[in-house]
Amino acid sequence: MKLSGEWKLKWFEPGKVPSLEIAAPSYIDHFWMGASVPGDVHSELLKKRLIEDPFVGHNDLASSWVEEKEWWYRSTFLWEDECLDEEYLHLVFEGLDTYATIFLNGKEIGNTENMLVEHTFEVTRQVQQGKNVIAVKFDPIAIHMKNKEKDYWCSYGKERIWTRKAAMNFGWDWGPRLVTAGIWKDVSLKKYTKAHLEGVHAKTVKVEEDKALIEVEADIKQSFKNKETLSLSVELRSGTEVVTSETDVLYRNGRTTMEVPQPKLWWTHDLGDPYLYQLRIELKDESGAVLDVHEQSFGIREIKVELTHENGENLFAFNLNGVRIFAKGANWIPVHSFIGSAEDSRYTKLLELAKDAHMNMMRVWGGGIYEKDIFYKECDRLGLLVWQDFMFANALYPDYNRNFMLNVKDEITKVIKRLRNYSCLAIWCGNNEIDWIYDRKHSDGEITTPFYGESIYHEVIPKLLTELDPGRLYWPSSPFGSSGDSDHDDETVGDRHNWVVWHGNVEPRKKGEPVIQDISLEGVSFKQYKKDYTLFSSEFGMHASSNFHTLSKYIPEGEFYWKSAEMSYRNKDHFHEKGILLMEGFTGVPDTIEEYMNYSMLTQAEGLKYGIEHYRRRKPYTSGALIWQLNDCWPGTSWSMVDYELLPKASYYYAKRFFAPVLVTLDHDPGSDIELTVINDQLQPVNDSVTLEVLDFNGETVFSRKLDFESEGNSVLSLFKFTEEEILQGKNAGEVIVCLSSRNGAFPENRYYLRDFKEMNYPEAHLKIEESREQNTITVRADKLARFVKIDVDQEEVLCSDNFFDLLPGEEKNIRIHSLKGHEVNLESLRVSAINADSMKATETEAIQL
Repeated sequence: MKLSGEWKLKWFEPGKVPSLEIAAPSYIDHFWMGASVPGDVHSELLKKRLIEDPFVGHNDLASSWVEEKEWWYRSTFLWEDECLDEEYLHLVFEGLDTYATIFLNGKEIGNTENMLVEHTFEVTRQVQQGKNVIAVKFDPIAIHMKNKEKDYWCSYGKERIWTRKAAMNFGWDWGPRLVTAGIWKDVSLKKYTKAHLEGVHAKTVKVEEDKALIEVEADIKQSFKNKETLSLSVELRSGTEVVTSETDVLYRNGRTTMEVPQPKLWWTHDLGDPYLYQLRIELKDESGAVLDVHEQSFGIREIKVELTHENGENLFAFNLNGVRIFAKGANWIPVHSFIGSAEDSRYTKLLELAKDAHMNMMRVWGGGIYEKDIFYKECDRLGLLVWQDFMFANALYPDYNRNFMLNVKDEITKVIKRLRNYSCLAIWCGNNEIDWIYDRKHSDGEITTPFYGESIYHEVIPKLLTELDPGRLYWPSSPFGSSGDSDHDDETVGDRHNWVVWHGNVEPRKKGEPVIQDISLEGVSFKQYKKDYTLFSSEFGMHASSNFHTLSKYIPEGEFYWKSAEMSYRNKDHFHEKGILLMEGFTGVPDTIEEYMNYSMLTQAEGLKYGIEHYRRRKPYTSGALIWQLNDCWPGTSWSMVDYELLPKASYYYAKRFFAPVLVTLDHDPGSDIELTVINDQLQPVNDSVTLEVLDFNGETVFSRKLDFESEGNSVLSLFKFTEEEILQGKNAGEVIVCLSSRNGAFPENRYYLRDFKEMNYPEAHLKIEESREQNTITVRADKLARFVKIDVDQEEVLCSDNFFDLLPGEEKNIRIHSLKGHEVNLESLRVSAINADSMKATETEAIQL
């Protein structure tokens, strides 16, 4: 019985009104505001216009009073059933944020202190015939922080040391502090007879060429009155093909194995079909009556992490169904600052964007939430692997406190049981950056305490995983791994976070050594990526502006200009000069808001391309590149590839090329040789020819060479080397473009410049645009080389078939534009520009002759 939907909501000053008075069924709540469940307090206040939009200007500060109040939810439901002797009722809250006390018909049935997991209460004797009243009180977090030690390391809000809640609610370097409260997931009343399924674990034990062995285990919660022998009936279905198994339940545990002939395997989308069977498990009594049912999708696959190469060298490579893959993807943060009100469609859209950019892995970062089920279901469906952090990030946690640790153990147990059945789940990780940063801060004297929290990641979690999910690799932290006396960001073992670029970290570093940062043009430059020989880069990136529509929508009138106070407020990272230095080193420093949007996006896109192509060329010794970060939770300036309004930045469109399954890259530094490399992540060989063509900005051919190649499946092939002098033929390196194209269309065209943007002598170009409103397409042409052609539509959730591209002289490009919402695209607001061409609308181009 679903109890989600319309509830009532009101705030009180903490402790001013007795709880039993508000929780009483007779309490009059007629004048309370309506509230949606699932949801959150901020979203409800915004909907009722009781606060201004916290994402506009500095309104987040104006709404800070919300976290100081006591919030109450109330609802009623009718119960017209009855409970017989062996029947019982559970009231289930899938998500309560965070310190909550629950009342049913005026009686306190329990309290919670963990946002991140579900909470279940047996209410068989409390539910009455007819009308029932539920009341939920949420305390302000500050009340529970009294007399708690908060004098040790914790980034962004000391309260979160003790509070099991999404850490990013307290602010991060890409989002504001917005401390939420509310019933953020579904509520239901469940009736059981005799027994129910408390946990199910289905796993692939072994895959052979013609069969697969599947094991299904179920934990049973049986009524103390029931003494029957129960049984499990298991069915695995693929269309009309069905495999079944039955087994008795022994000691509240049922376990059975099934042999599946000619199994269809679950693959990441880039390697095959992410095929999903339908699994149904029925719990039955002695008469054969069904007591409870569990249904899920199930993918047959084997996944492991290889830590050693065949030649004995260190490795960190995911192996799926016997194939060593290159993990291409991004880090995932919560999709919204107000998680409870985020629609499922937002998850689907973001994950489909990731798939369309050839990503095959998402890392769920440890400062957010264990994601909603829709996230994992979509990753299963789309063929995206998941690196799953436990929710511990950038802080020390009080593992010396018994009550805190009981809360943590309950959380870890529930999370493992909830997520272990998803086919996409590839690895568990204990925390984000804590082991690494503890050493850094301890070495600098900033931390003088013991490593509080260490027992969570190195004892509690691995012990519970050994019991509940032993078949998946557990990695204690990210980054993690050191050889000898190197710190945990060691590039020669484990995974690495490359924050040399952007943060200017000086690496390598040994444990105990002082932390050094080089905040200079060279120190933060993305050219540092080529010095990185990591085995697996699980976090790296750089800032870029949000798109025009997103910024202009949320910045108050009169403040939408470069270096305004409101623009600065969009950037939550410390040391804003890092972004300036990155641009200064590559594009030059912007003078206007338009230049800032262009320069920051171009720098991010070209920088990520530079780094990822380097990592991919090193395959298999580097076997993964997960960009920080895919998405945004609010409209700010951040590392994201897709901004808050689901408008992709330039780096996203670049990713559709640099993450392509087959890619030919050009490796070059000014004055050095030019090396071509073929990267083939497909399992099939590729026979093709690459044409290398050097053109000047008027479109004249300076140099051309065709190279035939045969690339084996899942391989890297060093193809050919040229000297700069050979391909320039006396031309200035700042006046040519190098184009790599495929004869058979096996790989996307890849274009390069031999000098940084600021050193190039781009001509003044003119664009011509033709528009077809019936087909939502535009055609763009240029008379001379047009650099970074940008299509802007003043509308959220608009996707182009391509954007932020270069046009050769006389080249024509057809672009389809559509709305992710399925709405009509506002082509009236469409603007097309290039860095070396004026912005214009389609109606303004008719007089331009090319």
